Amino acid sequence: MRWSTRPRAGVRALTGLVAAALLGALSVTVAAPAAYAAKQEGVGYAVEPGQDGTGPRNWLGSYVVGGQQVFCVSFQLKAPDTDEVYKPGDELLTKWGTKLPAEQAADISYLLLRYGATKKPDEAAALAHLLHSWTSAPRTPADLDPALPAAKLGYDAPFHLAGLPASARAAVDELKSEAAANRGPWTASVTTPKDPQYPGEPAEWTVTVKNAKGKGVPGVPVKLVATAATLGGGEPAAGNASPQGAAKDVTLDTGADGTVKVKLTPAGEQPKLVASLSAPADRPYVRVPVDTGKQRVVSTGGEQELTAQGVVSVAKPGKVQVTKTDANTGKGVGGAVLRITGKDRATAALGQDGKPLTGADGKPAVVTTDGATGGVKVENLRAPQEICVVEASPPPGYTNAYDPKNPPSACGTVKPGETLALTVTNKPNEVPRAIPAGGAPVVQARGAVETSYSVAGLAGLGALVLLGAGLAAFAARRASRR
Repeated sequence: MRWSTRPRAGVRALTGLVAAALLGALSVTVAAPAAYAAKQEGVGYAVEPGQDGTGPRNWLGSYVVGGQQVFCVSFQLKAPDTDEVYKPGDELLTKWGTKLPAEQAADISYLLLRYGATKKPDEAAALAHLLHSWTSAPRTPADLDPALPAAKLGYDAPFHLAGLPASARAAVDELKSEAAANRGPWTASVTTPKDPQYPGEPAEWTVTVKNAKGKGVPGVPVKLVATAATLGGGEPAAGNASPQGAAKDVTLDTGADGTVKVKLTPAGEQPKLVASLSAPADRPYVRVPVDTGKQRVVSTGGEQELTAQGVVSVAKPGKVQVTKTDANTGKGVGGAVLRITGKDRATAALGQDGKPLTGADGKPAVVTTDGATGGVKVENLRAPQEICVVEASPPPGYTNAYDPKNPPSACGTVKPGETLALTVTNKPNEVPRAIPAGGAPVVQARGAVETSYSVAGLAGLGALVLLGAGLAAFAARRASRR
């Protein structure tokens, strides 16, 4: 058995019997004597003759009252007129004034919600039969005495079942089993994606509707409303009856497992999805006719509107602060060219928009450290994400120890809204600290190269080298004259 695929058709049929003042009603009907006008009857079958000679026929099906399809109880009382007026009633009891067992009450609420708007005679007759079987069952065989007045007569379930077509008899078993499996109370929940969501990128959200036994209920219309987001991407969701287009709201039926899966694309910092649906009440309520001696309309009365929602915070971008330092002094080194890569040190890191950060050459983007601080900052990175900074070329004065096959690098995880600090160190070149003179041995010392370079300093060093050469030549000339 399937629900109508029209949005909330089965639910809307429950509303509006007394439109001005009451929450709508669905009714279930009882057998109707021959005097009942055919125009009042809706969908179902007549059982002929009536029970134990009480009339030429009994009607098992719906009635039309106030333009609405309804079902009624109070077996064998007069059928409602098409313009019948009902007033709010109390909890549905048996014809004998006793309380219905909890499971039967829950089954009635479920069947009215699901099949109250049916246009199939088999389903309508089955629903009417089950309602009378539960509310007007004879307490003893004496309740079936045909001499009893209508208000005292019980419902002969085997007699009426035998008078229905085979297809309707099969529907009785199906509806009864379905009600037992899916009776309320129901619960609804929204499951958000496990992974972070990012602006403009869709991810799957799941709405689940479960019955009293904790199992998914199929075929339930669920209205989905998105805030700070859009729903769908133009493709049907697997297991759902309706295609999804980019919209703020959509109504979809739960699949065989009781779930609705929808793609939600964030358009703000905190996208939210609200799911709402109608669920069967624990117990049904009746509406009593203004005139006495008429059948009572059975309504879901306490029908529940279930809602559930899910909210996520869109992942904020992260930053990385890279500092290039001298391995000996710890001071910042400017002019280092670094590539921003993923954890494999080869592919490009991702920006907040999910796109790789690449340069014009298609390789991971490069940044150059500042000459004053040795630092450089890269912002708007997708987070969380593990990234690495890999030296593409060394700065001046740090070339000797640079191995292009195993360049200096540093790695870490960028977290949403946070700044990752990474440091890459370089070993400076070795430079002579003593100048050879005569036959004296060469003395070398290892020292650090500063992070900035002075043109005047480099010129002074050249003048010193030239002066040394001149002094050596002058000494050689003096020695030759002796």
